Amino acid sequence: MDMRARIDADPEGVERSLVALVLTLVEALRQLMERQAVRRLDAGDLTDEQIERIGSTLMALEDRMTQLRDHFGLTADDLNLDLGPLGTLLPEA
Repeated sequence: MDMRARIDADPEGVERSLVALVLTLVEALRQLMERQAVRRLDAGDLTDEQIERIGSTLMALEDRMTQLRDHFGLTADDLNLDLGPLGTLLPEA
């Protein structure tokens, strides 16, 4: 059996899939960091300076993620992996 018939070896398709996977991981980490920052904010563990710095950093990361998704022709839904009975990886916005 010819392996090329079973594997999509289109370089653009492979690149897009790899970029989607990497951006999915980065987005999951960004959302975890955001939730942790909110927990620390609610607990009163952050100074005003830390709140400002974290907020600016998270906004910049979100903007960069949007730019990268647009550059590679991906949507937010493209990054949300379906985990079957567990649901999706990322919470719905």
